[in-house]
Amino acid sequence: MFKEKLLIGQYYAVASPVHRLDARCKIIVTLIYMITLFIANNWLAWATLAIVFLLALFLSRVPLKSLWRGLKVMAIFCIITVVINIFVYPGEHILWSWRVLSISTEGISHGLAMGLRLLLLVAFASLLTLTTTPLALTDGLEDLMRPLERIHVPAHEIAMMTSIALRFVPTILEEFDHIVLAQKARGAKIGEGKLIQRLMSFIPLMVPLFVAAFRRADDLAQAMEAKCYRGGKGRTRWKVSVWHRYDTLVLAFFILLMAAAIVCRSIM
Repeated sequence: MFKEKLLIGQYYAVASPVHRLDARCKIIVTLIYMITLFIANNWLAWATLAIVFLLALFLSRVPLKSLWRGLKVMAIFCIITVVINIFVYPGEHILWSWRVLSISTEGISHGLAMGLRLLLLVAFASLLTLTTTPLALTDGLEDLMRPLERIHVPAHEIAMMTSIALRFVPTILEEFDHIVLAQKARGAKIGEGKLIQRLMSFIPLMVPLFVAAFRRADDLAQAMEAKCYRGGKGRTRWKVSVWHRYDTLVLAFFILLMAAAIVCRSIM
């Protein structure tokens, strides 16, 4: 149910070139791709970025059907974003107007661009968690933030909290599914009726959901204390990340892609 509709924190285990990339490389590449999405200012650049995403999706061997199932909710927000921008964005070539609302060719173009940006941003970021294990993601974040330890930033603790938060998302959604099914078995009408009624029917479920979340958090804290966890100082790793030549090539490609977007923006 709800667990299948959200991709954050889920890992798709399969052997692929994207899975073999170093976690640090994938994190940096994801950030560069997000920045490039907002640097690009024309349809040629956005189409290129869409092709790059489709290529990464193909190489990752993650089924498009599985990815789309998790992006359906985000697609609704993208459509809302498109509609709002179409009616609000000012333009010179007016197609329709009524009081403060108007539709222009510039508004349609801007709205579609914003929707495409948002969809590509979420989809590419989802590939990061779908192709990277939580442990590798934690180690990658810690390695990237390690220079900040010189100014007393707890890199290991921040990376650990981020990894636990991502890992808990599917767990909490699974717990929420169990609560919904239990309430439906007792005759409760969850998710039925009009939109307002559907939203209101989920409010009573928040209390048991928070109780379950705090219980799981307490169990995790006790387990970490039982294993004598005392932070990242002096800790070693069972599997050490290795930066390969193809990681450098992939990173260089995305840097060139961002540079091309900057040049294209300055020219046009």
